[in-house]
Amino acid sequence: MEAVLKNLSSTAELLAVAARSSVVEQWDKQTLSRAFHWARYCEHIFSRFHNNTTINRVMGKQLELTNESLRAVFPGYTDICFSDLFQCQHLLLMGLLKNPDLPISIMKILFDTASPVNNQQSDYLDVTGFCSHIIQCKSACKVLSPLTDLSGADVEVQGAVLMERLEDLLSGGGEACRTEHIVNSFLQEGEGASGHFCLVIAAALLTRSNSAAAAAQTASQDCLLDWLQKEQNVLQQMCSALPTTLIIDLAKRHLKCRDAYCDVLKKWASSMEYSMSEGEWVQANTNRTLSFQRLTERFLALFAACPSLREDVEKELNVLNISDGDFDVRGLSVWGDLLSAINK
Repeated sequence: MEAVLKNLSSTAELLAVAARSSVVEQWDKQTLSRAFHWARYCEHIFSRFHNNTTINRVMGKQLELTNESLRAVFPGYTDICFSDLFQCQHLLLMGLLKNPDLPISIMKILFDTASPVNNQQSDYLDVTGFCSHIIQCKSACKVLSPLTDLSGADVEVQGAVLMERLEDLLSGGGEACRTEHIVNSFLQEGEGASGHFCLVIAAALLTRSNSAAAAAQTASQDCLLDWLQKEQNVLQQMCSALPTTLIIDLAKRHLKCRDAYCDVLKKWASSMEYSMSEGEWVQANTNRTLSFQRLTERFLALFAACPSLREDVEKELNVLNISDGDFDVRGLSVWGDLLSAINK
């Protein structure tokens, strides 16, 4: 029993370190695996002894002593009792995700369901199953449901976690360069993942908080939008990869997003050339993913969602058309033809 009590105390200390200590910066995959091993051990202890009143009392007293020492080390520490042990893995996962010092490498393991670490007899890395718990731990973090329909709850979770990490960093006076590093590291999932991290950005920007957390969330989302405007390749990838309805939702929510999307549409238009053989404007590059008709539809959808934008954009397109010679002949200016198309 002495060894069990010692292991119980050690695991309580582990939970405190995972949630509140910068030591997690030094964790690697093996450390993470050992941590969840001990969390499962405590769940097993609870399962075995939760009906034994005598042992419950002994273990409860041991945890009280451990809690007392941990309160002295970690300000704001929350006590753990014997009844908490049945969800020890959950507590460990939540503590790690709330720790602003959690390294990106560990976070990626937590979200990588293909990782060998996740193939153990445990559901601790089932991020889809933990979506609601992560949302609850931030007290009312909520993302629009279309994202779940597109890519599953893991996108909502990653978006929520990204916002939480940015909020923690900014509330601590984090520098802009550090903030940008967090975003870059968080989103760089490797080749072939561009569509996924575009959804993560969208999820983060569509996240809602209660009134108490609104100011911090606004600052974090502004930070993410500033980063996005600097990363034009990512911005264009988002506009190309995401469904138009989702982009429009972003445009309606964020003025910066609306203006950035409009600029991307104009950039796409400027890259078009008139094909005599096709009798239509086409993208000049070989990867012709956007037709002139689709471009027109995107402008119209944006104007429908943001009516105040239409007049200014039409004035700008008219100026560009005049600079091209203001010819009233199809095929001479993409701006003139675009104006005609959106005003039909």
